[in-house]
Amino acid sequence: MAAERVAVLLMAYGGPESLDEVEPYLLDVRGGRPTSPQFLQEIKERYALIGGRSPLRRLTEAQAAGVQRALGERFAVYVGMRHWQPYIRDVVARVAAEGHRRLVGVVLAPHYSAMSVGAYEKQLLDAVAGRLETTLVRSWADHPKFLDAVAGRVVQALQRFPSPGSVQVLFTAHSLPERILASGDPYPNELRVSAAAVARRAGLGSWQFAFQSAGATPEPWLGPEAGAVMTELAGKGHKAFLIVPIGFVCDHVEVLYDVDIVYQALARRLGVQLERTTSLNDDPLLVGAVAEVARDAALARGWA
Repeated sequence: MAAERVAVLLMAYGGPESLDEVEPYLLDVRGGRPTSPQFLQEIKERYALIGGRSPLRRLTEAQAAGVQRALGERFAVYVGMRHWQPYIRDVVARVAAEGHRRLVGVVLAPHYSAMSVGAYEKQLLDAVAGRLETTLVRSWADHPKFLDAVAGRVVQALQRFPSPGSVQVLFTAHSLPERILASGDPYPNELRVSAAAVARRAGLGSWQFAFQSAGATPEPWLGPEAGAVMTELAGKGHKAFLIVPIGFVCDHVEVLYDVDIVYQALARRLGVQLERTTSLNDDPLLVGAVAEVARDAALARGWA
């Protein structure tokens, strides 16, 4: 008798695939709260500047195809989005309808926070509603293949500078509200541990960590902010910067707009050279890392 296949659900944030989808997408992100016309127009302009759409779904599906190849036919790999189509709830219904009984969830964000990965976990479990045996990979920030992939990108990017040894390397990740620290959330520490591991692999003598893409709310957000760090270091005479967005595994608006447009404009004002590492997207090492954590999670439950 053939062994039962295990479903693997790769989860990402989601993003609009046209400018017309920006408004309903923002409504979903904001839990149904309306968006001001000014804010809506601002977000539409951001997406217009990066091609009129988010590439996130296409890239996530490419990652999923790679994970499927790596795992083989004992597993069935699906893609679900937290805030856009295909929604996690709809994909879970499809998984159940196609006869699967066991599901491994992997959020395509290596570093755990109750506010980020924890929100995916809640949405996944609400969607499952007891229909499937479910396990979630909460963190894969220390996976060697993930770290090797980022380190390789760092080494490649440093070659774009005339004097690689003088480059100020800034690892970045999405900021979250500071209130996560009160509960001992592991997010900031996991990020810094990952950055340190990548720095060792890449042979970096020095580096810094900063946050980016903070939300537009009045409460304090985790810092320091990457632009502020660049400004401070430029004021001290540094002329070359490399941003390594270690908290993001593929191209989307936080990389293509926040780094490639906003921070590049800042670099021009400061008179410095700014580069960033190319995103991992469906890099074989990243795909291998995700496949291995999914398989290990299934093995831990005795499913594979």
